[in-house]
Amino acid sequence: MGRTGRASIAGPLAVFADGFRAELERLGYSPFTVEDQLRLMGHLSRWLERGRLGVGELTAVRAQEFLAYRRACGHSHRYSPRGLAPVLVFLRGLGVAPPAPPVTVANATDRLLAAFEEHLLIARGLAEVTVAGYRRVATSFLASRFPDGELRLEQLRAADVSAFMLGQSAFRSPGSLSTTVTGLRALLRFLFVRGHTPLSLATAVPTAAQRRPDVTPTPSAEEVGRMLASCDRRTAIGRRDFAILTVLARLGLRAGEVAALRLQDIDWRAGELIVHGKGSHGRLPLPVDVGRALADYLQHRRPMGECRQVFVHARAPYGPLGRWGVSHVVRRACERAGVSKVRAHCLRHSAATQMHRAGAGLVEIGRVLRHRHVATTAIYAKTDPDALRELARPWPAGGGA
Repeated sequence: MGRTGRASIAGPLAVFADGFRAELERLGYSPFTVEDQLRLMGHLSRWLERGRLGVGELTAVRAQEFLAYRRACGHSHRYSPRGLAPVLVFLRGLGVAPPAPPVTVANATDRLLAAFEEHLLIARGLAEVTVAGYRRVATSFLASRFPDGELRLEQLRAADVSAFMLGQSAFRSPGSLSTTVTGLRALLRFLFVRGHTPLSLATAVPTAAQRRPDVTPTPSAEEVGRMLASCDRRTAIGRRDFAILTVLARLGLRAGEVAALRLQDIDWRAGELIVHGKGSHGRLPLPVDVGRALADYLQHRRPMGECRQVFVHARAPYGPLGRWGVSHVVRRACERAGVSKVRAHCLRHSAATQMHRAGAGLVEIGRVLRHRHVATTAIYAKTDPDALRELARPWPAGGGA
């Protein structure tokens, strides 16, 4: 029998108890969670023993049978695949339990979507986050046109495209609808190039009419300062959030670019930061305040582990913080600082505004924001009404209408 802490484990998994405890502690799980996971391992081991099963027979199907048994026994937690995952991952990592079943492409729709995704990533070189959005649009379109799963792509007509877009317009915002238009056009071009449709239906996708606001909601320098000051830097979460907000506000990175930052992307000696975004990467100077915020988090409060992303979750297992996590950091800071809620991207506008007020031209700002065209950077001029007033010419005295 293996005994570790308060949990005792009998049966075929007893010999793995100490190693499992050490692995959980290495991953940063709390003592309470460690004991809870060990009790779950003990329950699983006894179940295997009663069924005269060895650890080598712990397949995915057997795992589901155990979870059903655990639910039938009245256990109120750790009865889902997610709860059992740490035990299975550990045993599979040792090679003593059968590996997880491979993810297979189930049907024609899945195969088409996989080919579409590969085309976007390799042939067009789009960023993964963009590809994920296009795939969601493609999935929705195919499901609406072929609800039975039988793809009859050669029968697609312009009326099908119009009907889908009309249905989407009923519940999507103008910005979301514009993304749907782009994703659907990409799918229809792909279908035509691959010979699935006799005609290119991309031109049948109507343009989504939208009125952009005259001025993008942009937090002022004073509001950004309050958001930064709201982070409790005595805590791990506070130092992490302060570093994230500093990077967003000073360098104008997108949420996905902040999430994608890796430890090796910070060149401390050269004072540069490698940024990965929209299918390419570039180098940015690392300002002193940004470097200090990153160093403070990395040296004192970032959890230890094998994850190479700079920003990780505050709770074990310490996986990378995604782009939605970065956006959530901004929303929480707005609530604490009493600032009107803005998206993480609005801090990019704020960074451009501050550079513009400091005297930087559109070309310089565009280089920092990594824009390909100056026309894109020109949009950010609308975030500084005070600067635009200085450019306005006075109305001629006595001029008529």
